[in-house]
Amino acid sequence: MKTTVTEILGIKYPIVQGGMQWVGRAGLVAAVSNAGGLGILTALTQPSPQALREEIEKTKTLTDKPFGVNVTILPSRQPVPYDEYVKVIIESGIKIIETAGRSPAPFIPALKAAGVKIIHKATSLKHCLSAEKIGVDIVSVDGFECAGHPGETDIPGLVLLARAAEELTIPFIASGGIANGRGLVAAMALGAAGINMGTRFVVTKEAPVHENIKQFIVDCDETDTVLIFRSLQNTGRVLRNAVSEEVIEIENRPGKTDFADIAHLVVGARGREGLESGDINGGLIWAGLVTGLIHDIPTCDVLISRIIQEAEVVIQEQMKALSC
Repeated sequence: MKTTVTEILGIKYPIVQGGMQWVGRAGLVAAVSNAGGLGILTALTQPSPQALREEIEKTKTLTDKPFGVNVTILPSRQPVPYDEYVKVIIESGIKIIETAGRSPAPFIPALKAAGVKIIHKATSLKHCLSAEKIGVDIVSVDGFECAGHPGETDIPGLVLLARAAEELTIPFIASGGIANGRGLVAAMALGAAGINMGTRFVVTKEAPVHENIKQFIVDCDETDTVLIFRSLQNTGRVLRNAVSEEVIEIENRPGKTDFADIAHLVVGARGREGLESGDINGGLIWAGLVTGLIHDIPTCDVLISRIIQEAEVVIQEQMKALSC
């Protein structure tokens, strides 16, 4: 299945594993790449640039296929050495980077000089066009269905992808609400040259997440996510559990909510502990509406092969229907 995205990234199938905090580590990344997709390490999962360098080298021992590194540029209470993380990516010979959050513009000259292809995640058409203008190679268009931070415009993928197809001149991939072959075909019909999946890859054998959490996601459906941080203009989509319900309760109290009011509930270390311990109420569990389409816990190879096979069947069925 060749598209502009498979050609640019040098991968077999137009399926990208999104960079996910605490989840995008060597084992999962290599499994996705070995299955023909694009695995992506998450830089800030590693506690230091040197730790990222070591995780990159570990990944190289597990796959000889292309893989990338995610750098999410966000405000932080503690300074983050983004320059050093990017330097490690370049020096390690990585040729694909996924950026998210704030604009990657300050890093683009160095990345381009090193021949690194840049995928940038955007949740609005405005930000898609800005990414194209500053020189990224591929835009990951995140509809409102996605996990993580879907932006503040609340535009779902069905519309956002179609608008991206009207306005962008560079390739884009679809993110949010995709877990199977039907999603891949739908995304490509809307103009995407591939798909990005986060939550679906969390629920695979190779994901470094406790089986209790994976099964919890399988047991959830499309009605089981909630939106947090709306009062802070930094909306996040997570699963409904005791922690997210408490966050919402605090945000709904009279008066202005400050991050300090909820920091003890949402701190990253607490979320990581929950993912690894299996306590479904241990911290935030970031997941998208796609939970309603996740029904098992396959290997990455089985998942990707199944998506491609399903897509081929759907295309054949639709061609038959159109010919009637």
